[in-house]
Amino acid sequence: MPTALVTGSAGFIGYFVCRILLKEGWHVVGLDCLSDYYDVGLKHRREAELTPYSGYRSIHGLVEERGLLVSLFNEEKPDIVIHLAAQAGVRYSIDNPRAYLESNIIGTFELLEAARAFPPKHMLLASTSSAYGGNAKMPYAETDRADHQMSFYAASKKSTENIAHSYAHLFNLPTTMFRFFTVYGPWGRPDMALFRFTKAILNGEPIDVYNYGDMKRDFTYVEDLSRAIRLLIDAVPVRHADAKLHPGDSLSPVAPYRVVNIGNSDAVRLTDFIGAIEAAVGRSAVKNLMPMQAGDVPATWANASLLKSLTGYAPKTSVHEGVRKFVDWYRHYYRV
Repeated sequence: MPTALVTGSAGFIGYFVCRILLKEGWHVVGLDCLSDYYDVGLKHRREAELTPYSGYRSIHGLVEERGLLVSLFNEEKPDIVIHLAAQAGVRYSIDNPRAYLESNIIGTFELLEAARAFPPKHMLLASTSSAYGGNAKMPYAETDRADHQMSFYAASKKSTENIAHSYAHLFNLPTTMFRFFTVYGPWGRPDMALFRFTKAILNGEPIDVYNYGDMKRDFTYVEDLSRAIRLLIDAVPVRHADAKLHPGDSLSPVAPYRVVNIGNSDAVRLTDFIGAIEAAVGRSAVKNLMPMQAGDVPATWANASLLKSLTGYAPKTSVHEGVRKFVDWYRHYYRV
């Protein structure tokens, strides 16, 4: 079976991507630094779910460590690379921008240098819907300009898109960048809204609702996302002259490089999302209405038609179903 290198393998999304590949019989090399940005114990538990698979190899290290990825590529010769390791969080980037410079930009540079030396068949790198920044036109399409990022986190991820494009052009490295839209589900990050809201509601504590609840997000269930990533592995970009172009295709005119949205194609009001949590928990939330936070945007909404054209797949889990699955996991995991 082919070998996949997955960075950020003990992370929220990385865990699900590794699991889907391992169930198919892939050899998966997982690289994760187990940072303390949030509960390291949760990362260890995710990793413990993967280690029983005979095809899984776990390595702990920083993607930005000079030479680590070159050595790993030399040893494993991965066929596919899925780069999910990153410093996440919009608000954290305001106070700790260097963490984003090192992990997101330098880490991606180290990965691309390793791929330059030992080219894989396809590289899939995580970006973010935050790259669309101040765009007012929605739903966001991959062919829209994305020039006005509103946080250092978003700027760092857009930078990785530009850097990866240059490597794809110069060294003929087939590269797909995917932009995530508000991923949620079991095993999620404790700093994300669903996790914080569920915990607070269960404890009878108030929740902070920003922009006075006037927010919309394209909530994407994590298992839908991981399935989309798996299917995109087989949608390898080729040079423009040799390509079969799809409607709204973002394929570069000068490189085997493409940007793909992965979203549910449905803008859900934050108040409705909170309502789904209340229904799943069986309790009402005490809402602390607050103004918009710095670096945030009032709405995100994906046009995911390119994903459907390339893979035949569209995420479909409803917010009520996905939130219920998270709450069930949360109650089981924390025994509440």
